[in-house]
Amino acid sequence: MKKNIIFKSTLVLSILTAFTVFFTSCSHDYKKPAKIKLTNDKDSLSYILGGTIVKSYKMNQIDTLINIEALVAGIQNEFLNKFEFTDEQIQTFFEEFQRKQFEKTKSDAISQGPSKEEEDFLNENAKKPGVITTNSGLQYEIIKEGTGPKPNAKSEVEVHYVGTLLDGKEFDSSIKRGESVKFVLNQVIPGWTEGVQLMNVGSKYKFYIPSNLAYGTEGAPQGGIGPNETLIFEIELLSFK
Repeated sequence: MKKNIIFKSTLVLSILTAFTVFFTSCSHDYKKPAKIKLTNDKDSLSYILGGTIVKSYKMNQIDTLINIEALVAGIQNEFLNKFEFTDEQIQTFFEEFQRKQFEKTKSDAISQGPSKEEEDFLNENAKKPGVITTNSGLQYEIIKEGTGPKPNAKSEVEVHYVGTLLDGKEFDSSIKRGESVKFVLNQVIPGWTEGVQLMNVGSKYKFYIPSNLAYGTEGAPQGGIGPNETLIFEIELLSFK
């Protein structure tokens, strides 16, 4: 649930610098290791920035979405003031691209279903007093009930939460950070999208979210969440609009 803030100007400058080394050859084979002499600090800085950027793609599991030849072409055309997209078109593209990726991830995760280990835990957990299981397999307990209307999938909500694994290990907490979190419900994991819609403002629920409603078979390594992890969240709904 943590948000990674990337300063646009710094990122763009880093990418532009890192890939300048490719512009001297239009016939570069991007499927083979590049050979380049690093003769000064500028060369080394450019090379290191390029590698660092790709490492960040790999850490966030988006490197498979990158076409390096098209990436370099975009950088080169921007240098030559021949870039084909306006800022407005770029913004529209990214909004639609993110929507498609989210819908695909959600659809894939739901279709996978929980693992045998998860099923055993969830089957036993469902027998506990106070635990409610929805049609999707999401489980929850009501710790404190609020009043008033409930948000829908398009609502922007403000919450405090604590996330733990089945072994009790805490992997995230807005309370420890001392800052509540705001987000649109249809832009988070399916278990959150469904679960928070059950809550009134002032409510505090405990959710048991199967991996197919969370991060699926890939997990979220950067957040300390492994493959096929059932997640437990205590969530307090502070407000929504």
